[in-house]
Amino acid sequence: MPIRTMRASAVPRTTGSPGAPGRAPGNAGTTAKARARRAGLRGEGTWGWLFVSPMVLVLGLFMVLPILMALWVSLLHWDGQSNPFSGQADFVGLDNYRSLLTQDGLDRTLFATALRNNAYYVLLTVPLQTVLALGLALVVNQKLLRGRGALRTTFFFPSVTSSIAVSTVFLFLFQGSGAVNSMLSWIGVKGPNWFADPRGVLSLVLGGLGIVDPERPTGLLADHSTMGLSWFEWLSGPSVAMCTLILLAVWTTSGTFMLIFLAALQNIPRELEESAAMEGVSRRQMLWHVTLPALRPVLFLVLTLGLISTWQVFDQVYVMGQGAPGNTTLTPAFLSYSAGFDNADFGQGSAIAFILLALILVLTAFQRWALRERGARTGRNR
Repeated sequence: MPIRTMRASAVPRTTGSPGAPGRAPGNAGTTAKARARRAGLRGEGTWGWLFVSPMVLVLGLFMVLPILMALWVSLLHWDGQSNPFSGQADFVGLDNYRSLLTQDGLDRTLFATALRNNAYYVLLTVPLQTVLALGLALVVNQKLLRGRGALRTTFFFPSVTSSIAVSTVFLFLFQGSGAVNSMLSWIGVKGPNWFADPRGVLSLVLGGLGIVDPERPTGLLADHSTMGLSWFEWLSGPSVAMCTLILLAVWTTSGTFMLIFLAALQNIPRELEESAAMEGVSRRQMLWHVTLPALRPVLFLVLTLGLISTWQVFDQVYVMGQGAPGNTTLTPAFLSYSAGFDNADFGQGSAIAFILLALILVLTAFQRWALRERGARTGRNR
């Protein structure tokens, strides 16, 4: 017994530095590995920034810097003939924004008219082009359909055609004696003079029903106004001329969005559709409960791209009337161009562009919120 006790007490203990508590042998190796890993990550981050620095420099030089310069110009009264960063340009602060949003006058009335026209353009174009693109994608995605490649090319062809050329063609088609009115005459309908008709479509419908008089509106709609436009003008709907622009936009953009939807449809797992088919769901139920939920991210992408492009419409307006008739096809993008290059007021043109930018950002954020996932969140069990 004593011998065993002495041997047990003679076994040495593992200790750390003098006066320090004991430390496990593996801690030092783990700490060294963590330090090496952090050093490696820092090195990879340095090399990553080094490789992307040329593109960051290009984007900063040709995107960020011009945006900041345009923001500065929006605070000036500048005619474009002098250096905006010298004392030759008059600094007016937020006057350009006030004249567009709060001060009574022609500038605010024109800007409100442009917003009204573009709002109806967006509200009609984005849903129509999205629904048409999804429908075309569903059609050409069917495996039993013959000539799918030819149909895809046909539907996509207007999207790759020059918008200026297509706009010119539409000018000939929708003339008073053009092909569209000739086809309408075959069924006994007298078509309007499309590009010269400033009447709102909704006001025409209400006038045809005898609810309001489009020529002399009275009552609440005529007595109240917002930003220089009466409520009747806000609610009269897109003009007949603007409807032709909407048709043009839907026809030329649906092909591109069709390809985006088509790629997403082909990426849906076949097992998901087969399991739903085994459950006996109908084609409509398959669309609402299987296909559309799987397309939610792509649907957000298509709606966002459509929203941005429709609020920035310019080339069709420039070719097909430049705001005529009666400013019913005027848009903020064309108004910004006109303020700068026609009226030599680049400060106001830049202010319009930044108001439009803020509007697009707000609507995109709202759209992201509306299309967010609404699944139930489960907390941690403690």
